Amino acid sequence: MSTPPAGTTEKRMFSRNDYLAPLPIPTGRKPSDVLNIIWRKNEVFLDIGNYSIGSAVMVMWPSLMVVLAMSFFTRNLEPEFSREILILGAIILGVPTLIMIQGLVREVPFPIRFNRQRREVCVPRDNGEYWIVPWETVTAAATQQSSVSQAGKATMGLLVIGFENPDPHATEDNKHFSLGFNCGGGTTAMALWECMRSYMEIGPEAAPDAAALNSGANLRYYIDYMKDKAKERGWFLTLLWEGVFGVFIFNAPLATYLQRKKLYPPPDLLYPDIIEWSKPIPPEQWAKRSPELEAAIVKRETELAGRVEAQS
Repeated sequence: MSTPPAGTTEKRMFSRNDYLAPLPIPTGRKPSDVLNIIWRKNEVFLDIGNYSIGSAVMVMWPSLMVVLAMSFFTRNLEPEFSREILILGAIILGVPTLIMIQGLVREVPFPIRFNRQRREVCVPRDNGEYWIVPWETVTAAATQQSSVSQAGKATMGLLVIGFENPDPHATEDNKHFSLGFNCGGGTTAMALWECMRSYMEIGPEAAPDAAALNSGANLRYYIDYMKDKAKERGWFLTLLWEGVFGVFIFNAPLATYLQRKKLYPPPDLLYPDIIEWSKPIPPEQWAKRSPELEAAIVKRETELAGRVEAQS
């Protein structure tokens, strides 16, 4: 499956595609795990997961609050309208709620494992199968779509990461696999991709730490989180945003609880071959960058340095 070279941008009236890999060259963005997709990180491998029940709660909760507020404030003025609002809200939120419940009861999907010493990626598939994919063949793109309505302009986007089955005899429906992250596209998707790219090309210290999934699901975590935020921006802004908006508008405590409850601990890749594959190897046996990637990175870093100089 051919894709445009990394660094290519395709712009249309209502869409934009930024191609990030292959080859995985720098994007110029700082790594940022905006969706808490990093489940494990050590000197050998990085586990990336795409289970986000907490995000679903934070998306649905504002709609629920709007429906309840409209019904509450109109119950004395227009009782019939108040009931209709509740019925309409139940219809609109019914299907997403069922999907969220299904996500809570089903098993958490296995993570994708990036092994920096071997420069390979383990991609779990159905029925206990997995692919071992060379890192430099992984594709990545930040896609962004816009729409205009009476309510204004709305923009949505994804980070899409693709993998090719290394088996030349694979069936047509088992040759490609892709993973999408709802992060808004654009620079946000680039920052999310940099978590993986920086880990593989620079080292563990360049990527964010794994989300604190090993602390379990408890209220104490949210309190400690607010204390850390208060040190950055003061208690007033912290209580306003994390307390008022975070609790009443997005219900962050419930989202955090459900996310951690399902990911405590996060699932592991327990295939015997992958356990062996995930063990550290001597530095002299570490895989090296290809000459093509080395040249592409040097060229890209020169371009980024030139942009910084032009802006200063």
